[in-house]
Amino acid sequence: MKVVIFGASGMIGSGALLECLDDRRVESVLVVGRRGTGRTHPKLEEIVHSNFFDYSDITDRFTDRDACFFCLGVSSAGMSEADYSRVTYDLTLAAANAMATANPRMTFCYFSGVGTDSSEQGRVMWARVKGRTENALLRLFTAAYMFRPGYIQPLRGVRSSTPLYQGLYTIVAPLYPLLRRVIPKQLTTTVAVGRALIQVAAVGYGKHIIDVEDINRLAAAAPEG
Repeated sequence: MKVVIFGASGMIGSGALLECLDDRRVESVLVVGRRGTGRTHPKLEEIVHSNFFDYSDITDRFTDRDACFFCLGVSSAGMSEADYSRVTYDLTLAAANAMATANPRMTFCYFSGVGTDSSEQGRVMWARVKGRTENALLRLFTAAYMFRPGYIQPLRGVRSSTPLYQGLYTIVAPLYPLLRRVIPKQLTTTVAVGRALIQVAAVGYGKHIIDVEDINRLAAAAPEG
């Protein structure tokens, strides 16, 4: 299986990248980003790309890809709906359309979030925009999966680029095993997310909206290494 990852410098994307590099089912990983990851690996290829709204010059690099893990995302805090839509809906669909042009049979996995509004009519702005993005992707790809994780604990040295969030993860880390037993339906890890992505790309899943329980179930079903 050949995978392309967007957002490999972020917490979710870097966790997914580590699992892809370790998984025997993944033959190669193409990372598209504004800067390099700083990693080297026989499976890893990287494209440094500045314009995330136009892929016309690199679309041919996606034709042999079996799956896309789209892990880019920004907070809506302080943003207007128009601005948030541009960096969420428009940016995601630009990449998705390039993937669909290159290989319409590709599996496309998109990271959304708990509370996303599939009706697109709710009062919460970010949830409406995420819902509109999800719905467009589900129309574009037959094999589209919307990941809606809750709390994700970073493992294997993965860190958040947001200092406030990283401080929270550091505090929670010693408590995570206990919390996992108490509220398992709300918690997962970067390892589980990465394994779930690969499992979905490899064998599919019976649901197109994937919550925390689904992520953990998929990760548990994935073969080791």
